[in-house]
Amino acid sequence: MPRDRDTADGGARGGTGRVKDSGTTTPVGTQRRSRITEARGYHPRGRTVGDPAPSRPALRLVTAEEEATRRAPDEATRRVPGEATRRRTGSDERTARQSTRDSARWTFDDIEPPAPKTSRSQAVRAASQAARASAGPSATRRRGAAAAAAAPIRRVSTKVVIPPLANQHRRLKAGLTLMLVVFVILGARLVQFQFADGAAYAAAGLALRLQPVDLPAPRGSIFDRNMAVLAGSAEARYVFADPALVKDPVAAAAALQPILGVPVSVLLPELRPHLKDGTAVRFVYLARGIPVAMGDTVAALKLDGIGVRRDETRVVPGHDLAANLIGFTGTDLTGLGGLEESYDDVLRGVDGHRTFEIGLPDGPVDLDQEIPGGFHTETPARPGSSLVLTIDRDLQFEVQRILGQRMNQVKASVGAAVVLDVRTGEVLAQASYPFFDAANPLASDPADRGDNATGLVVEPGSVHKGVVFAACLQEGVVAPTDSIEVPATIKKGATTYSDTTYHASPTLTLPGILAWSSNVGTIELADRLGADKLYAYQRAFGLGDKTGEGLPGESAGLVQPPANWSADSHGSIPIGHGVSVTPLQMAAVYAAIANGGTWVEPHLVKAVVAPDGTVTPTKAAATRQVISPQTAAELRTMLEAVVVAPGATGRSAAIKDYRVAGKTGTGSLIVDGKRATGDVGSFVGMAPADAPRYVIAVFTHTPGGEGGSVAAPAFADMMDFTLLHYAVAPTGTKPPTFRLYP
Repeated sequence: MPRDRDTADGGARGGTGRVKDSGTTTPVGTQRRSRITEARGYHPRGRTVGDPAPSRPALRLVTAEEEATRRAPDEATRRVPGEATRRRTGSDERTARQSTRDSARWTFDDIEPPAPKTSRSQAVRAASQAARASAGPSATRRRGAAAAAAAPIRRVSTKVVIPPLANQHRRLKAGLTLMLVVFVILGARLVQFQFADGAAYAAAGLALRLQPVDLPAPRGSIFDRNMAVLAGSAEARYVFADPALVKDPVAAAAALQPILGVPVSVLLPELRPHLKDGTAVRFVYLARGIPVAMGDTVAALKLDGIGVRRDETRVVPGHDLAANLIGFTGTDLTGLGGLEESYDDVLRGVDGHRTFEIGLPDGPVDLDQEIPGGFHTETPARPGSSLVLTIDRDLQFEVQRILGQRMNQVKASVGAAVVLDVRTGEVLAQASYPFFDAANPLASDPADRGDNATGLVVEPGSVHKGVVFAACLQEGVVAPTDSIEVPATIKKGATTYSDTTYHASPTLTLPGILAWSSNVGTIELADRLGADKLYAYQRAFGLGDKTGEGLPGESAGLVQPPANWSADSHGSIPIGHGVSVTPLQMAAVYAAIANGGTWVEPHLVKAVVAPDGTVTPTKAAATRQVISPQTAAELRTMLEAVVVAPGATGRSAAIKDYRVAGKTGTGSLIVDGKRATGDVGSFVGMAPADAPRYVIAVFTHTPGGEGGSVAAPAFADMMDFTLLHYAVAPTGTKPPTFRLYP
């Protein structure tokens, strides 16, 4: 039935409400208990805000008194005499046994508005009045009769106990506290990992995944004067190992040995985990500079911990061509000889370095590859600069060919040849015998890899006489037209010196002394000059000092100051004994005579080319004036007699249509400060003699032989090719006719 709004409102405000039932208004004084109200206010999702809707039934607690009052009329009607006592007695017993929770039950009823608190008796009377009104007169009489017949019912006071509900706030607080404790523990560990131990863990983990790789810097090339490549670099491969990732070192070494040609005994220690300076080695080279095809073969094996990367190797297309000048490099492209060594800091550049993060190949999938977006650092390699030499490749080839052919003919053990441009000091060719292959240097004898023109120390013999004549003419000790008394012998100290060429007259002209290479005549001129003057001119011509050509291992030779001379030295030193020189030093002496008396520093490097193509010429060659141009011209004319005079020692050095001037010599090879067995035959000359362009010096160490027979022919062939190669036309003049006797 619909509820009266006023009554509901009134009940809500605490007044007495009325309920309309079958047209009769019955006052309701039911007391609403606070616990019941709290129970009605709970909801599975929490406490409701307001009362339920009026039309919905609500759960209401019915007390024992209300239940008895409600059932009394019906039971009185059905009760028969005699049963009242039994029922009441049983009821009392059951009531006594029932627990407090059985004295009340829940029932749904129409929702009532809140009513003011009333006593329990008032509630019972109100319920009885409502029952009588609804039942009518007959029912009232029946209930009255039943009540009269029955004895008064003893009321049992029962206290309604509502079981306490769970405290949701306490459970929420306990759960929240537990969650906070867990989060605090996790946070503390995270803080520990991140700040206290994080760096160590991160570094240790990253170290396992980092792969370092060296980026070899492209080595500069070596060019001849016409930019022909004498030595360069080409793409190759290198094989490396990470010992920590090699699973089976023995099997890996056995697989690599036939490909790399490296013994297993050498590979195995590198493949096994080992330490270096207390740190585990993670990168080691197994082979460098191998051909690309060989590297591909190794990569196809897919060995754990073995890798193949791009490398460079040194390529010498001419093999033995200028090998003693170029030198060679090691497997790591470090210069080990020649210009490769002396200019290593210019040629090699600066290697780069690349480090990247890889996955570890420990799982079912091989992740030993660079991780995209992972840790990556790279320092690019800086290529080296290139050298442009003064060497002419074609001339170098021909000089080496002639030298090798001639050395074989005279059974020479070592030999050297130098071609100089007298005006610039540029070395156009410089050959050493025996030759070696710079592309495979380890196949040769280490003694053959040096440069003989700068490292071979010899007693020059009679070619040193040019220094004595230049000093005497410059100092005015003699004139070009003077004649000298030349006895058969001359004694200095304990040594008696004589001439090897017979001359019928005891008097010789200066050209005659040179043509017949008179030892006695030269010693007499040196006596007139004096030891101090001779020593000064030796030094002025560069003897006793390195030329500064640029090759490693160059010898300075040795010339003794007069204070160190013995009595014998006054006879031996003027004729080239007791003096140590290199073939290049003697070539520079005659180049000064050919260049108007100006000594020019010999040099091999013409320019340096930077990686960006910038060409930087080398510093100008050092020069100094040793003798006057007039003296130099007079001496050049006298030296022609050595080639054209009858019976002269250097006639085999003559070249058709060209005027040639020079000097023969026979000396000794100095090894560890001592004279070696055999002779060093030499010839140093220039052409054209009346307008010199080039000087060539040839030195050979043979079991025996003079310079005129073992070296002069080689000089003639080399000079002939040089003049034709550079298209030097003959001057058209003829050499003078020399008088060897006064």
